[in-house]
Amino acid sequence: MNKSASGNATRDKILNAALSVIREKGYAATTVDDLCNSAGVTKGAFFHHFKSKEDLAVAAADHWASVTAHFFNEAAYRTPRDPLERVLAYLDFRKSLLHGELAEYTCLVGMMVQEVYDTNPAIREACERSIFGHAADVAKDIELAKKKYLPKARWNAESLGRHTQAVVQGAFILAKAKQDAKVAVESIMHLRRYIEFLFNEKDEH
Repeated sequence: MNKSASGNATRDKILNAALSVIREKGYAATTVDDLCNSAGVTKGAFFHHFKSKEDLAVAAADHWASVTAHFFNEAAYRTPRDPLERVLAYLDFRKSLLHGELAEYTCLVGMMVQEVYDTNPAIREACERSIFGHAADVAKDIELAKKKYLPKARWNAESLGRHTQAVVQGAFILAKAKQDAKVAVESIMHLRRYIEFLFNEKDEH
């Protein structure tokens, strides 16, 4: 392995460690030592790749966006040809992920932005890119479904795409408060029923 490939592998180790450690402990409680121990690297290696924990958090948010984009792009809910079926299948897929330990299914960027939204603009903006980027991706299928079934509806797909993420992120908070994924499942299923109801309305509404 050449130096460039080795360096990239080390950087990826640190980023992947950040995805798990920060989701488990939170951004503020996570130390550089925690990240190095989890990644199996030295502090020297950490600071070779990242100037600070803040710099790492910004990179981790972008890494999270890339990893999750690939994960969702390859998911089975993409299979149906009908766009409304894909939207509903997306919500079923989100529900299917709600199992195991909280840190295994909660959202890195949702967690970080709650901690730093008013104190660290760089991390907040990185989290915004990830959350709103995924919302925009969901909105693409919503827009196709709207054009097919409700072309005269006055609501817009972009706002409904953002609403799906508001429910998902809120569901994670409820699960943490209750220490139980069942409340998160309920929230996502309420959202699914809402979207089904919305598309069952008459077009003039």
